[in-house]
Amino acid sequence: MDKPRRGFWCECWTEDLTHGMQWPALRASFDAYSAPQADRWVAIALRTISPALDPDASDEVWAWLHDGRAETRRALLRLEPSTVSVTQASTHITWTIRPVLFVPLAHRQGSDLPACSLNFKPWARDV
Repeated sequence: MDKPRRGFWCECWTEDLTHGMQWPALRASFDAYSAPQADRWVAIALRTISPALDPDASDEVWAWLHDGRAETRRALLRLEPSTVSVTQASTHITWTIRPVLFVPLAHRQGSDLPACSLNFKPWARDV
């Protein structure tokens, strides 16, 4: 990839609702290069966890899989962000999908690195 490329940045966050002062935790992230790939990532995660959910949460998941997924896809095709959430007991899980522009980075192979990269010395922390 030598030019910026449109895509979607997907994340899965969890939040413990019993400790209101605790920050949400990032559990997974994924770079998708199409709307179908992005909503498929969320759909696979939801199908995977649905058997372990309580009946209400499972119903929410299957409602999104049957109806909400199409709206999510349409939003992504309009380059709008989308969020899917479910609460299981005291855990709130949120998947976010945002349109992004992926910018190419420098190659990591030694022969392609700029000469200045050889000046890098790893920093060791004093113990």
